[in-house]
Amino acid sequence: MNILLLNGHKYYPFAQGRLNKTLFDKILEILSTHNQLKTTVIEKGYELEGEIDKFKWADSVIFQMPVNWFSFPAITKAYIDDVYRHGLFYGPSENYGEGGLMKGKKYMYSLTWNSPEAAFEQSGGFFDGRGVDEVIIAMHKLQQFCGFEKIPTFSCFDVVHNPDIPSYLSDLEIHLNKYFN
Repeated sequence: MNILLLNGHKYYPFAQGRLNKTLFDKILEILSTHNQLKTTVIEKGYELEGEIDKFKWADSVIFQMPVNWFSFPAITKAYIDDVYRHGLFYGPSENYGEGGLMKGKKYMYSLTWNSPEAAFEQSGGFFDGRGVDEVIIAMHKLQQFCGFEKIPTFSCFDVVHNPDIPSYLSDLEIHLNKYFN
């Protein structure tokens, strides 16, 4: 399988991206044994036509990134705005949202959240019992609009106050082996 792995973290003094890089490197390590991988670290810059070619080449795209304000980091959203071009990623259709030109390709989000997992599970809690995928529905709809099919989301929770990096890495390996290897 051809896999494009994107690192969507933006460095801030208070959020330097060490966990995000650790997860990115772990994905690369696990998947490179049975797949062909290309990578982009968005913050380091990219060449637009080269990125479009990577998407054409890829069977699957993995976004490794933190969730910022319940969505993409601004740098990742700007990347999508640059790369996801009309006529290449989506086009006109009779029914709204069905003009995706990336049909047959898949995507997966591997996300880090500051919120604890319980915030998603408790009815009456902050997310009112909505799961991760409901909270990031706009992020999923963007990919669906382009024709991508969803691979289940992987999430690490409470990464600032109670990080459990060994568990994150173990759970990530199980998730990747289930859906890719």
